[in-house]
Amino acid sequence: MAPTVLLAEDDRAIRHALERALTLEGYRVTAVADGVEALAQAHRTPPDVLVLDVMMPGIDGLQVCRVLRAEGDRTPILMLTALVETADRIAGLDAGADDYVVKPFDVEEVFARLRALLRRTADAPGMPVRQAAPAPVPAPARPAGDRLIEAAGLRMDPRARRAWRGERELELTRTEFELLELLVRNAGIVLDHSTIYDRIWGYDFGPGSKNLAVYVGYLRRKLDQPGAPQLIHTVRGVGYVLRES
Repeated sequence: MAPTVLLAEDDRAIRHALERALTLEGYRVTAVADGVEALAQAHRTPPDVLVLDVMMPGIDGLQVCRVLRAEGDRTPILMLTALVETADRIAGLDAGADDYVVKPFDVEEVFARLRALLRRTADAPGMPVRQAAPAPVPAPARPAGDRLIEAAGLRMDPRARRAWRGERELELTRTEFELLELLVRNAGIVLDHSTIYDRIWGYDFGPGSKNLAVYVGYLRRKLDQPGAPQLIHTVRGVGYVLRES
């Protein structure tokens, strides 16, 4: 069955053009003009993925994202934004978005990002889309069989999609978790940009893309703590590596 997309975009021309392109690509699309309609439709018929414009009248895309995440809705969300500053992109990630595309965009890039989001969802069978947020519990005192992976003072449980630095549990989005897991599994190894893009997004967006840098910066903010060493290091012109020093 074709994946369902809920598209919220207040610009009629963009909305119609993107709705038509997605339909021709094989998606079943429901297109709405504002955040109020988007929330109502998401509650009425939960889609496989949402595409939200950031700047909409009334309830904007960030607010829609925050409401759904507060409800425990983990449906993948792709944000469309005309805002190019890193802080604006971080705001979208902070609201719970999984990825973003900057306007004006190439429709092929939208397709690629949607495929990557849906592929990651399919790789986690049995995980409900709408679920209550789990109550925080202490980190396991020791590895449970082979469930945990550890490196540089970090512990991750890929099956439960939970991560800790020391005893502090990290609140990570889907993409942040997958990026951190990739770095932990390859601790001490420098991963180049192309490898990370391919493994996380399934598509290399080229040297001009700032997508990876934004996610690394946001992940650092969640990992770093006073008096502790930085864990994710930039290797200029190459990529990133996870190590304690």
